[in-house]
Amino acid sequence: MAKHLDLGRAGEALAKTHLENSGYEILDENWTHGKAEIDLIAYKDKVIIFTEVKTRTGNGFGEPEDFVDARKQKLLADAADEYIYLMNHQGEVRFDIIAILFDRDKNYILNHIEDAFWPSTT
Repeated sequence: MAKHLDLGRAGEALAKTHLENSGYEILDENWTHGKAEIDLIAYKDKVIIFTEVKTRTGNGFGEPEDFVDARKQKLLADAADEYIYLMNHQGEVRFDIIAILFDRDKNYILNHIEDAFWPSTT
């Protein structure tokens, strides 16, 4: 389990650096509401970006982004609604996924999927 958590933390650190280097301002990390946790909340061009980071060491069971299923999207949307309410944000929002795939030599591919999904409210 510790290895899994270390991998997740490493992925989130890489994702944060990627966003910062791309001109995003990080507003929050690991923000929780109820059962949901939003890995990174960023801001750029008056848009709040809720970012789910998925890190894997292989894609035998699918690409990392494939693990953000409808249930997870609904949890993220519910948490995002609360964040928007608390921050009194009147502008646009977006849901991104940053998928990171490591190989055995610790090399990685980072795939930033902007506007990855728009969760239904039902």
